[in-house]
Amino acid sequence: MFDFSLFSVVTWILLVLFFTLFLLYGILPYSVFKNLGIPGPRPFPFVGTLLHFRKGISVFDRECHEKYGDIWGLYDGRRPNLMVTDPEMIKTVLVKECYSIFTNRRVYPIVARYSDRLVENLGKLKEGESVDVKQLFAPYSLDVVTSTSFGVEADSQNRPDDPMIVHLKKIIKINFFAIFILMVCPFVSRLLKRLNYDVMPTHSIDYFYNIIKKFKKDHMEDETSRGDFLQLMIQNEIPESEIENEQEQPSKGLTEHEILTQAIIFIFGGYETTSVTLTFILYSLATNPEAMHKLQQEIDESLERDAPVPYDALNHLQYLDLVILESMRLHPTAPRLERVCKKTVQVHGITIPEGTIVGIPTHLLHKDPRFWSSPELFRPERFSKDSDEEVNPYAYIPFGLGPRNCIGMRFAVLVMKMVLVRLLQSYTVETCKDTMIPLELNWMQQPSSPIKLKFVPRRLS
Repeated sequence: MFDFSLFSVVTWILLVLFFTLFLLYGILPYSVFKNLGIPGPRPFPFVGTLLHFRKGISVFDRECHEKYGDIWGLYDGRRPNLMVTDPEMIKTVLVKECYSIFTNRRVYPIVARYSDRLVENLGKLKEGESVDVKQLFAPYSLDVVTSTSFGVEADSQNRPDDPMIVHLKKIIKINFFAIFILMVCPFVSRLLKRLNYDVMPTHSIDYFYNIIKKFKKDHMEDETSRGDFLQLMIQNEIPESEIENEQEQPSKGLTEHEILTQAIIFIFGGYETTSVTLTFILYSLATNPEAMHKLQQEIDESLERDAPVPYDALNHLQYLDLVILESMRLHPTAPRLERVCKKTVQVHGITIPEGTIVGIPTHLLHKDPRFWSSPELFRPERFSKDSDEEVNPYAYIPFGLGPRNCIGMRFAVLVMKMVLVRLLQSYTVETCKDTMIPLELNWMQQPSSPIKLKFVPRRLS
């Protein structure tokens, strides 16, 4: 039996006070949506509604939408997250003018060169051999993004053990447990910083930091105008001498640290999202051979097989556009879009407190029967101008909307179109015994196992 006399009265009071404060810390944020009259699943102390993600983001969001309608409140740990599927509210939250930093004609020859290299390497495989599609596209994506953004010659396609690939994989391998702890107890981030502990692999981050620093040095020594992504940032750099202290935040321009950070983010974004999207497109074509043959017919009629692909001709492949649009509807790059509310505002009669995350479940919108007929089917024709199906622009947001949408949207589409044309000119993509049918996705809406397909050479006269 426990002897309560082991502790003094003061000790017991302190213990009770500590556990009371600890419990209050775990439940205090969860009155936000209740006070605003916004429905949602009941949060658990400390973790909020995160435990529901065990079902998968898509399943959880669908259940909430069916139960609560177009607006509901979640808690990612202690952080309130207002989920929205109403197109008019999405329009208000996201839409403003935005611009692209890319001039696609300038980067076009680089994209074409790496597309040809990918097809050439594919020809070295044994006929009928199953191919891990993402691993096929990942080096291609990295080469294109690195070359067009930083003006360097990359060749990770022919060097699979390239340090850039190795370090990228380490960084992209997310430590979900660490992220979970930070969401439940945000104050831990300050403690980890004091202990010099990094959630991301420091060695790999430093590798990219040093590489981009070298790219930056080369750019500054080269007097010719390059016009690439890194050059644009360098032109807006603020000398460190103009920043008096670490707390000072310049109103215009970027510090060297910010330039290097943005460059790293740009590489990761282009590498992962492009390769994943291309993987889903080929899977959709392989499992819908009628659509693939129709696309090949358009390519054959519009382009010479062994000749360079003209930029204007690529942009006139209408069915190719429809295929990309439809695949990204079924498999959006990000299962959710998020925006942070900078100040308390009223949007369509809903009060959104400062600091609240507004989440938009893209995968849910893209398969909502209110906006799409037969939403589970792969039907590229639904995006055609001649289609009877009207596409709501605020129910289809694969790249996001507004000033914070994907800054390389047109560039990403160009990269995908070029390699798809070159591939389908030479190969027919088919399913094989290793292909996952039906497609199974994990809780993050990514394939639960690698997507493997077969590339059959086309016998054209």
